[in-house]
Amino acid sequence: MAVTADLAKVLDKEWEDKSLDEILKAPVSALAGVTDNDADLLKQAFNIKTVADLGKNKYFRAAQALKALGDAAK
Repeated sequence: MAVTADLAKVLDKEWEDKSLDEILKAPVSALAGVTDNDADLLKQAFNIKTVADLGKNKYFRAAQALKALGDAAK
């Protein structure tokens, strides 16, 4: 099954035409709104270096799951 997504809203312009594999290996600053300073702080605090690292971080995943549960309870 083919899946398509418009990533222009979540990525900096230079990353919009990259493959998913390239995006996952990209620095966190490839995400729209994440500065190089933000990326440095994420690296210092959680050793997050790439978009994939951010997506699999247990603290971010736990917070996302809790938020979803909270939304479902409303």
